[in-house]
Amino acid sequence: MAQRIRSRKKDKVTIYDVAREAGVAISTVSRVLNNSSDVSEETRQRVLRAIEKLQFRPDRTAKTLAQKKTRVLAVAVTSFTTPFHNELLKGVRTALENVDADLLLSDLGSRYPQQKLMNFLRRGAVDGLLLIGLPVDEKLTLELRALHAPVVMVGYHHTDFDCFYWDDRAGARAAVEHLIACGHRRIGMIRSHTEGSLQLDRIAGYREALEAAGIPFDPELIRAGKTEKHAGFSEEAGYEAMQDLLKIEPRVTAVFASSDVQAIGAWKALREAGLRVPEDVALVGYDDIKVSEYIGLSSVSQNMHTVGREATRLLVERVKGVRQDPPQEVLVVPQLNIRYSSNCGRT
Repeated sequence: MAQRIRSRKKDKVTIYDVAREAGVAISTVSRVLNNSSDVSEETRQRVLRAIEKLQFRPDRTAKTLAQKKTRVLAVAVTSFTTPFHNELLKGVRTALENVDADLLLSDLGSRYPQQKLMNFLRRGAVDGLLLIGLPVDEKLTLELRALHAPVVMVGYHHTDFDCFYWDDRAGARAAVEHLIACGHRRIGMIRSHTEGSLQLDRIAGYREALEAAGIPFDPELIRAGKTEKHAGFSEEAGYEAMQDLLKIEPRVTAVFASSDVQAIGAWKALREAGLRVPEDVALVGYDDIKVSEYIGLSSVSQNMHTVGREATRLLVERVKGVRQDPPQEVLVVPQLNIRYSSNCGRT
């Protein structure tokens, strides 16, 4: 009996594949394709061997990439809609004002963000990547190494890549120490749904401040809202968590929220319950977003705009080859800004 054998269509080889095979950056392959003189002969031959091995045939898009001088920078972020990430992205834009670069943006979201990132990177050629708010596991580490392009991370520590990350434990500890200095001993905490280092470090800082003051740690005073939007960092989640805290007797007299947006929701719940801020319940948030200053919310500042700007500047220097030193690990220490919502005349 005759059989029809269907040949499986081979995946198209891309410039990304050539760069990975040759162990070079995308931009290096582009320069070889463009016969640029600023590539060593040894590197050129390695790229040409990879092209021959993979039978790579540049299409019009690849040819355009080879001829252009503008670099392609990618910014991948877990959310474009939160005030926290907006401040970081403003810093990114500030750093790129006078840089000749095309910018690719990817909103990874909260569902399968690592897989979305890998799919995003495989679709196109980038000369550098700024990764905001996403922890990197071993599998993703291998994918990022295969880029052969500079990577700068914001929000998490990693020994293989440049990274800017915050001392969340110190930030939370400073917030709770301030509330204790104001005489509070029943201090609740609003947390998120995440179990990553960011949230766990803030819980640890909260606990350390209590225990250092001789106040017993009570896990019942840590609550998260039911709403899963933005992993529980949302205003709705803060509102729900505050309602739960108000059911506990004796009532809390102060609350530390893991984000300013949560704190705003908590403030709404307190107002609806007929409680005054700060007279009845003091309130401290985290992130120090713009609106916090206007409404008088005490908050832990992470200097997001500055971090976004400096992380992007470092990425640009890496892409241009200006910086070739080992990966930089920049630990940012948060600062507490005391305002109306917790002001008792003491710092």
